[in-house]
Amino acid sequence: MKLSKFTEESLINFNLKGTSKNEIINELVDLAAKSKLVRERDELHQAVIEREKLVTTGVGYGVAFPHAKTKAVKGILIAFGRSSTGVDFEAMDKKLVHLFFLIAAPEDAIGAHLNVMARLSYIMKSEKVREKLMQTQSPKELLEVIDSVD
Repeated sequence: MKLSKFTEESLINFNLKGTSKNEIINELVDLAAKSKLVRERDELHQAVIEREKLVTTGVGYGVAFPHAKTKAVKGILIAFGRSSTGVDFEAMDKKLVHLFFLIAAPEDAIGAHLNVMARLSYIMKSEKVREKLMQTQSPKELLEVIDSVD
């Protein structure tokens, strides 16, 4: 599965400014809202916040996958953000998070949504990939990295 088909260069930000979980989610939702797949920005934001209340999406290793299934979107999309300083995202390993993948999916995209999450989780297990994503400077390069993992 090529994850690049779920994102585009305008949904990538290598310079997140937020210093808190809520600020980062806001920035990521603003990024996602640039996509024509997002019908309603505030509804997407609320869905991501509600999901985050259940259990943190900071999975460890400096990575978080905030996500939501909502009628606010009409297709699966991924927005990527990076924080060079790192943010306390209440990650499972208690470490700061630097790499954020916001995944938004329509309510009826259950299987596809889980496949995207599983693929991202698999890719992010590689320390080498995480290091590359911390160094990457262009959206094109980022898309190549996430698609290059077998």
